[in-house]
Amino acid sequence: MAQSKPLTPSVEAVVSRMRGLDAALPARDGVAVFNRVYLAVTEEVERRLRAGIFPDPGAASALDVRFAERYLAAVDAVADDRRPPACWRPLFQFRRHPGVRPLQFALAGINAHIGHDLALAVVDTCRALGCEPAELEDEFDRVGELLVALEERIREDLMPGPDLLQIADPLTHLLGSWSLERARDATWSAARALWALRRFEDLAEEFTERLDAAVGFAGRMLLTPLPD
Repeated sequence: MAQSKPLTPSVEAVVSRMRGLDAALPARDGVAVFNRVYLAVTEEVERRLRAGIFPDPGAASALDVRFAERYLAAVDAVADDRRPPACWRPLFQFRRHPGVRPLQFALAGINAHIGHDLALAVVDTCRALGCEPAELEDEFDRVGELLVALEERIREDLMPGPDLLQIADPLTHLLGSWSLERARDATWSAARALWALRRFEDLAEEFTERLDAAVGFAGRMLLTPLPD
């Protein structure tokens, strides 16, 4: 694939939009918790794009923008009293629940965005650039590695301090059942499957709906209210 142009204003616009949400939402709001996490990821992607770390910065920025647009479209849908994709509904439904902890909000948002949005963003980007998913694999992996590293930091920052009682803490058991690395691997398989089905619209739509529902179910489990 030919080298694309480097960083476009669209990435800057995405960062600006998320900063606006960060300023507007109450800090404890579940969407705000995820937005702060995702803003940090997108700012780091922007920094690496400017530093020339991505082999094809144009492809990386195209993927990053299309990825972010799906999250922002879900935010806009809720603001306009429309239903967001099923994968996002649990986070918006439970965003103010007092029994859901910040780490749950963060990981539920990551689950929705990685498990559903990223696969569709890969297909969107391939269509826009006229390439195959294999040609985006390096960019996909680099963004995924950044997310995995950030997830580790999120768990450290938002998980209550370690002590012997936490061995039996419900949060530890609940969140120990979900892995971003496994979700990322499944997403790459889903993106390749969707690309292979692109000429079969009915099958592609059914696959997308089932993926959306499955990711939404996992998100609902991650947001199980817990006792203090």
